[in-house]
Amino acid sequence: MDRDSMAKDWDAYAATCPTRQALDRIADKWTVLILGLLVETGPMRFNQLRREIAGISQKMLSQTLKSLERDGLVTRKVFATVPVTVEYAVTPLGATLAQTLVPLRVWAETHVERMLQARAAYDAAHDEAHERADGNAPARLDAA
Repeated sequence: MDRDSMAKDWDAYAATCPTRQALDRIADKWTVLILGLLVETGPMRFNQLRREIAGISQKMLSQTLKSLERDGLVTRKVFATVPVTVEYAVTPLGATLAQTLVPLRVWAETHVERMLQARAAYDAAHDEAHERADGNAPARLDAA
């Protein structure tokens, strides 16, 4: 069975399809950032990753790395040093995913300003509509 026919056996629109698990992994912001960083810089230690990815907690980094390792997207290599050194690297499978995720991160960095402007405009329009519906709209001075 070739790759194309294997892929056709899955239907991500079906509620029970395992591809939904893959989409959950892919849609996670920490997955995007960790895989992107590892593919761009090469293997990194846990604390290096934590320093480079601002805002990620130690617990979340640990959980995400374990999930990525379980899914075959990263490897974990332990070095017998004092203290023990652990290094994470992207697997060949993880590299294929990173090829898709890195452009996604770049798209977000490129277009976030336009999204924030659209969000602000949407919120302002909807706030004004709610004020009118609630009768809290500012009084208008009509010409006599």
